[in-house]
Amino acid sequence: MSASVLYMSMSLDGYIAGPNDEPGNPGGDGFARLHAWGLAPDGRYVSSGPSAGLIDELNATGAVLVGRRTAEQVDHWGGDHHGRGVRIFVPSHRPPGPSVENYPLVTYVTDGIESAMAQAKAAAGERDVLVHGAYTAQRAIEAGVLDEVQIHQVPVLLGGGRRLFDGLSSLVELEIVRVVDTPQVTHIRYRIRT
Repeated sequence: MSASVLYMSMSLDGYIAGPNDEPGNPGGDGFARLHAWGLAPDGRYVSSGPSAGLIDELNATGAVLVGRRTAEQVDHWGGDHHGRGVRIFVPSHRPPGPSVENYPLVTYVTDGIESAMAQAKAAAGERDVLVHGAYTAQRAIEAGVLDEVQIHQVPVLLGGGRRLFDGLSSLVELEIVRVVDTPQVTHIRYRIRT
């Protein structure tokens, strides 16, 4: 059965983006440090070791649900997040800008997070839905449509930026499903208790 899974690299002090996170500096200062665990020296994804399995898992997802801010900062990944035809769904209260017309795999959903997730799960089939974006993750948790959280906990303190879980309106109980510990990062997967 398909699951919706938030995949996020996060500093120990809870930041998923550093200071000065803006269109000309997506992810802000220190953002590259949060993702170094998954990249080889040549800039490609790691292909061996414990973290490689997490990269493979992320790339095996069948659809992407991403917040508008994240999607627009990276120009919708050129219309293809995985490089192999995976649909991208963007929940938003406004229609998309004109550049989205160039990306047939990108769908803006204006009738709520529940509808966006239902469409993403339908597109994913038996595969999981990859979720990105702090605001979108918070709304998905509150709506009860986010199943799991995969945090890549990086041993660094950014000291500022954008926190992943600022703004949740209530207590959320989690169950640890898996922990993969490496010298560069600790991967912790949680199931959201309902």
